[in-house]
Amino acid sequence: MAQTTRTDVIVVGSMTTDVTTFSERVPERGETILGDEFTLVLGGKGANQAIAAGRAGAPSHIVGCVGDDIFRDIVRAGLEDAGVDTAHVREVAGVGTGIAHIRVDAAGENDIVMVPRANSELSEADIDRAFDAVGSRCAVMLTQLETPYTLTRHAVERAKRDGVTVLLDPAPAHALDDVLWASVDYVTPNETEARLLTGIPVTNRDEAIEAGRWFTDRGAGCALITLAGEGAVAVTADDAVFFPPIRVDVVDTTAAGDAFAGCLAAGLASGLTRDDAIRRAMAAGALAVTTAGASPSIPDKAEIDALLARV
Repeated sequence: MAQTTRTDVIVVGSMTTDVTTFSERVPERGETILGDEFTLVLGGKGANQAIAAGRAGAPSHIVGCVGDDIFRDIVRAGLEDAGVDTAHVREVAGVGTGIAHIRVDAAGENDIVMVPRANSELSEADIDRAFDAVGSRCAVMLTQLETPYTLTRHAVERAKRDGVTVLLDPAPAHALDDVLWASVDYVTPNETEARLLTGIPVTNRDEAIEAGRWFTDRGAGCALITLAGEGAVAVTADDAVFFPPIRVDVVDTTAAGDAFAGCLAAGLASGLTRDDAIRRAMAAGALAVTTAGASPSIPDKAEIDALLARV
């Protein structure tokens, strides 16, 4: 029997409804201010990344949990409208769907409080069922740290066992077992996450390379450290490559990292070289900051192609 071609991306992770306020500035402690706008849309790093992979051209699957409240419908509808396979999204009775409270200021910078709720109900059995069903079609597994760490570790181990490339977005950053890194093909921290994980300040290209070496010394295949509007550095045991930024007008940075990670996964799944996949991911991240909101800001393949043709 012919071997199945692996082109798909499977995302194991969080899904939320994002409650976002936009204002000139964020309030100080104890202060109330008037805002400019409010949105209620699908979010969560897992959901955003699954949408980003799908819009970038990869068949995309997500594994996760929602509650049985009104926010469930926002999550399911948003994923399905984007063409993401939701067959492995489990509804948990008596538990609320995850919520993220996001504040965005006039410069487009944000802070986020994420309340996991149903995301904490994800199980190893959920992950295994999804891999049993679609794992043979998947080239890349993308996961984050908004679900319990034991599940992240299980997803990584299952993906490696099945011959699937592992891409870890280590957010929100917290200490991880060193043994995990040997199973991670790509890790994609931003400068803050890199500092929290390695203890190395990351304020420039050289420091990013030093932090990248921390990951590769522990067995990671490639540490890809993003430097906000200053580009990105890809570090392996053999080389370090700088990718310059794509300059755009910033509106909202909320889902830039998710657009980057999802597009990177799609590029790798399609067979692009590492550097070509990173360039497309840089374009996706740049486009995402030009539009307000999380999932609504994630670009599609045509938009990515058009931006790359101009730069």
